[in-house]
Amino acid sequence: MTHPFELAGPPALSRFTVDRREPLRADLERLASLWPKSRVLVVDKRGRTMVADRGSRLVDRPALEFGDDPPSDAVLLGEQDGVAFWGVPLDGDETEVQVSPARAWQFPELTDEPQLLDLRAVGALLDDTGAGLLTSAVAAFAWHRNAKFCARCGSPTESVKSGWARVCTECSHEEYPRTDAAVICLVHDGVGTNGENVLLARGTGWPQGRYSVLAGFVEAGESLEACVAREIAEEVGVNATAIRYLGSQPWPFPRSLMVGFTAVADPSEPLVPADGEIAEAKWVSRELVRQALAEPGSVEDLLLAPGASIAYRMISSWAEAS
Repeated sequence: MTHPFELAGPPALSRFTVDRREPLRADLERLASLWPKSRVLVVDKRGRTMVADRGSRLVDRPALEFGDDPPSDAVLLGEQDGVAFWGVPLDGDETEVQVSPARAWQFPELTDEPQLLDLRAVGALLDDTGAGLLTSAVAAFAWHRNAKFCARCGSPTESVKSGWARVCTECSHEEYPRTDAAVICLVHDGVGTNGENVLLARGTGWPQGRYSVLAGFVEAGESLEACVAREIAEEVGVNATAIRYLGSQPWPFPRSLMVGFTAVADPSEPLVPADGEIAEAKWVSRELVRQALAEPGSVEDLLLAPGASIAYRMISSWAEAS
């Protein structure tokens, strides 16, 4: 009996091993005792940090290089085996924050020597601990950059609770990191249980031939399932049914939580790509998807989502389903 496919393992950026429970963030005595042997991850505005061994290992630094106490802009990422892990923003960083869609798909050659890379390039290569630490650090610093002033009175805010809150210096209003919910859906044709063809699309601004599954942000007052149906209709003009949850993954570019679904659509319906958003959309067979995953670049006009994304996990899990 054929069963509906599930994700074959967690998405790359969903992995995490350190203890990130909230009470530690306010336990100043314990944090002080942990600081001398803590490790620190330095992250630039684009979310890049130093990695080595062909992108598989984070290059962190001893905490005491940063002083006798955590810097005021440090973020506690968690504790593991008696070692606390912190993130700090790169000092005097003038890095360009925004990256165009085309540049986001560009991945440099990996080396054994330390190099500055982001989650898109190495998120799938890092071990569970490293992937979780860098994902949390990138998300936290993206929030801090945009929360420097109070949402109520406009006064400056300062970081508190080990970087997991900001408090207004005038009215004492507290703000916490925000997450934008977004859905991402693998649509197949419903043949058998898991379909024989998948609906893929290329966003405007993406490199020629680069395709992924459909995604979009959840609107206020909207359920996740309603968003899936709306986004698929808006982006490619087809009706989605049998909407089913698969899994989720943080995507800190700058602060999304990607909630994964699968759905069924009729391939006889005409595809109508959304003007200004979707450049191309097409149905692709499981056989071609498997080939494109096994040998990237071997299928003409079909480069798939990279390994750091939940889209990759969704596509590869569907491709291996019977």
